Amino acid sequence: MKQKLTAAGILLLLLFLLCYPQEALSASREGMKLWLNTLLPTLLPFLILTGFLIHTNGVEKILAPFGRFWKKVFGLSPSGAYAFLLGMLCGYPMGAKITSDLFRYGKIGKREAEYLLTFSNNASPAFVTTYLAHVCLGGRAPLGKIVGILLLADGFCMVFFRFAVYRGHTIRDSGTGDIGSSPKKETSVTNSLGALLDVSIMNGFETITRLGGYILLFSLLSACISHYWFFGPTAKYIVLGGMEITTGLYQLSEAGLGQELQFLCSIVMTAFGGACILAQTKSVLHEKLSILPYLSAKCLNALFTAVLVLML
Repeated sequence: MKQKLTAAGILLLLLFLLCYPQEALSASREGMKLWLNTLLPTLLPFLILTGFLIHTNGVEKILAPFGRFWKKVFGLSPSGAYAFLLGMLCGYPMGAKITSDLFRYGKIGKREAEYLLTFSNNASPAFVTTYLAHVCLGGRAPLGKIVGILLLADGFCMVFFRFAVYRGHTIRDSGTGDIGSSPKKETSVTNSLGALLDVSIMNGFETITRLGGYILLFSLLSACISHYWFFGPTAKYIVLGGMEITTGLYQLSEAGLGQELQFLCSIVMTAFGGACILAQTKSVLHEKLSILPYLSAKCLNALFTAVLVLML
C-alpha cells in the first residue's frame, strides 16, 4: 500500500511537471533559491566544522568540565550537550545531523540519541527572530513572547520524554554497546588533520546536497497541491505550511487571516517543522535510529505550543 501511494504521488508530480511547466519551474527556482542563498552558506560551514570536531574528539575536551551540570539539568553527556547546543543555534536539521554523527562514532548511546531528537532539532534563532517575527508576522507580535513560547514548549517536551518516556535513564551506561558502529572503522584511514578535514568537507557537501534535493521535491509538491486544491483557502495555507515551513509561513502571511489566527498557525507551524523537515531529518539519521521519537515529539511540541498561545 505504501509503495502504491508513493508511486501515485510521483506520477502526479510528473503529470504536474508536464502539464504546467511554468508553475513547476517557478517552484523549483524558489526551492533552489532557498537552498543556495540560505542553507548552503549557513549550514555547510557548521557541517564541516562539527564533523571535524567530532573526528578529533574536540567535543569532549570543550564540554567535559561541565559534565555534571549537563547530566543533572538536561540528562545529557558532554557529547549530547554539544548536539543540543548546536541544534538550538543552527536550526533544522543540524540537531539531528550532529546527534546521528555522535551516535555513529560511538560518542553517545542509542537511548541518548533518540532522547536528543525529541528536543534538539528546532528552528534556529535567526529564522525565528528575522523571518518568522519580522517578515511573516510583520513585527506585530513581541519577539520575547514568540521566543518564550517556543522555548517553553520545547522545554515541556524535553521534560516529558526524559521522565515519562525514558524514566530518567537517558545516558548510556558503560559497556552497554548500543552504539552505531566502531569509531575505528570510520577513522582508520584518516590519520592526519588534512585527511580528517577532507572527510569532513566531503561529508558536509553530501549532506547539504541531499537536503537541497528534498527542498526541491517538496517545493514542487507544494506547488502541485496549491494548483489542484479545491477546498477553502485557509485550509490550503495550513496544509502548505505543514508541507514546507518557509514558503508555507510566507503564504500564510499573505492569506489575509486575522492577526490572532495567523499568529497561532505560524507559531504552531514553526514548532512542528513540516513534512520537508521530517524528510530531511530522516535522511541524515543513522539507520539504527528511529524517526518515531522525533515525529512524536514534534506533534507534542506543536500541541504544547498551541496551548501556550491560547493561554497567553
